[in-house]
Amino acid sequence: MPHNVLTLLDIPASDLPALIDRGREMKVERTVSRVLENKTLAMVFEKSSTRTRVSFEVAVNELGGKAVFMTPSESQLGRSEPLRDTARCLSQYTHGMIVRTFAQANLNELTQHADIPVVNALSDSFHPCQVLSDLLTVSEYTPDFSSLTIAWVGDGNNMAHSWINAARLLPFRLRMAVPKGFGPDQGLVQQAVEDGADIVLSHDPEDAVRDADYINTDAWFSMGQEEEERERALAFEGFQINARLLEKAPVEAKVLHCLPAHRGQEISEEVLESERSLVWEQAGNRLHMQKALLEWVYA
Repeated sequence: MPHNVLTLLDIPASDLPALIDRGREMKVERTVSRVLENKTLAMVFEKSSTRTRVSFEVAVNELGGKAVFMTPSESQLGRSEPLRDTARCLSQYTHGMIVRTFAQANLNELTQHADIPVVNALSDSFHPCQVLSDLLTVSEYTPDFSSLTIAWVGDGNNMAHSWINAARLLPFRLRMAVPKGFGPDQGLVQQAVEDGADIVLSHDPEDAVRDADYINTDAWFSMGQEEEERERALAFEGFQINARLLEKAPVEAKVLHCLPAHRGQEISEEVLESERSLVWEQAGNRLHMQKALLEWVYA
């Protein structure tokens, strides 16, 4: 039975380590298979993309399938067709949907009315595919997650939410530093802690990185938040991942960023291009982890 993946929590904790291992195996072997042979997947993208679009299209191709790319301007989505109508029609034409959208509610509605798997390629609430790829990147250096402390410094956004979910599924320690007023969803944090996740939330970047093995950040404003750029730049002052902040972290700590990066805002040019940065490996791992995920979805 194929699976929907709207958040990381749609993947059972018992399946996640093997899924990450499979991503690493597919990377080493640059696996080409026929898992999606005779299958066509609709890529429904309301937001523009580089890494997500290319990595998913190549993933579908290398698994033997075909991808049909759709944007609002090229479909009835741009003419206010209800999502439930799109879901019903695509269910008759294709074998799955890879969706990059704004509201998580859009994914929920598509899933409710579709008879095919729906994979969240990004929403304003969650970005499970990116964090899966980040977990693959971390595992290549530190396979034992139970020994790890991972820091999140910056906005309590969709990436932060997905890291919170990851901490519910894997036994690492998550230390989060966010500006006041820009924290993650408190209900999500509370549920994760009640579920046994080791999460500490603060407003102090230095405290978050003090014992960190990996230091993670993202843009201070996302697509659709451009009008808030000035306000956010003021609120996030002191939350940049730079050489001064890294002095407070262990010398072996590595840096993660999901891209696109705004050099000089959430991360300095010096750190982004340094030997401590795993950013480009992260980006490359999108392909391999998404191949493993699609294989799991259709298993």
